[in-house]
Formats: sequence, C-alpha cells, structure tokens
Amino acid sequence: MSEFNWETVCSVTDISKNTGVCALHHGEQVAIFRVGPDEQLFALQNYDPFGQANVLSRGIVGDVDGLLTISSPLYKQHFSLESGKCLEDESVILQTYMVRQQDGLVQLKV
Repeated sequence: MSEFNWETVCSVTDISKNTGVCALHHGEQVAIFRVGPDEQLFALQNYDPFGQANVLSRGIVGDVDGLLTISSPLYKQHFSLESGKCLEDESVILQTYMVRQQDGLVQLKV
C-alpha cells in the first residue's frame, strides 16, 4: 500500500475529537491532533518556539479564515495544522509529520 515505513505511536481512541496528544517519535515530542467531522489526523512538533516549551499538544484547535489551526496555550500564536506555518510570523514554521490511521492505530512515517 505504501513505500514508507510507519511507526505506531498511539491508538486513535487515545485522542479525543478536536484535541491533541503528545507522542514520542524517534526521540522527538510530536503533537498529534484529531480534527473535524471526518476526524482527520495532523502531526506537528510539540515544541512551541515562542514559549520555548513542549506544549502545543495542549493548544486549542480552531479555524482562522477556513484554515485549521492550533493555538499555542502560552502566547496564543496560531499555527496551520497542515503546513506548520505561524499565522502571526510566517518566518516561523513548525516541523510537520506524515500521519495516518491504520486499523485504529495512529502511525507516523519513519
């Protein structure tokens, strides 16, 4: 089905709808979100470069002009869930990860 190797990091049921969780992936903290009526998955670095802390998985999922976002719980910067780009400072882009659901499990591309 895919030419990539995938690592299971959690179960889909570990993530409540429209929230995030933190998972460890190759030594890095990754924030994984389950969003919308189709429960689409997104994965970004958990580290907030403005607040200098691993907190983005605890941020608020939202919508800014039709763009799905996560708002940092510290200083409230908005980041695109798809691209990782900060809406307030486009020079700041979070690392994103390829994520999928497979048999009820959340997997990140290795």
